[in-house]
Amino acid sequence: MDEKFITTARLCKPVRTEKYSFTDAELLNNFYQEHDNKWLGLLLERYTLLLLGVCMKYLKNEEEAKDSVQQIFLKAITELHKYRVEYFKSWIYMVAKNHCLMKLRDRKGKITADLSENAANVAPESQQDEKLQLLEKEKRLELMGSALQELGNEQKRCVTLFYLEKQSYQEIAQNTGYSILKVKSYIQNGKRNLRIMLDKKLGRI
Repeated sequence: MDEKFITTARLCKPVRTEKYSFTDAELLNNFYQEHDNKWLGLLLERYTLLLLGVCMKYLKNEEEAKDSVQQIFLKAITELHKYRVEYFKSWIYMVAKNHCLMKLRDRKGKITADLSENAANVAPESQQDEKLQLLEKEKRLELMGSALQELGNEQKRCVTLFYLEKQSYQEIAQNTGYSILKVKSYIQNGKRNLRIMLDKKLGRI
């Protein structure tokens, strides 16, 4: 791995011997209590390879994927200073996915612009529609992540485990201590509340 990619997390001065001494939750709690970026550095370094894999999956370009991981680290550091995150793995995956979708949108927009210029600056209506759909999808993903953080703890926990961690009702019940009936209720109500909050954020209600 080249020197450029030693990760932006180095800015947080992580102590490498502590890398695997804490759970994600403990590292986050330490950060929120002490406001010391060292804990974020440890946490982000732990997910470097995962994020690189996500970026490679979407972008299909190693250098662009490495640069994107750096940008995701910077965004994560900024956002984690603004609000509290409970499930870091799911959250950072969503941040990475949204970032890659934005990169693909920008890439596609550039290609579309080049084609339009070669075609006397006339873009087919279907291309305009496709670009609008990408913008709408990106906006919905970003707002969905924001809305998820606004759910009650029980609903947020169950919705995250079910939809993002792909756990079954039985697995969620075992991991949380909730009854299966409660798990189903939290997921159903959480999904409904997410839809309502998303509609509000999009100005539909």
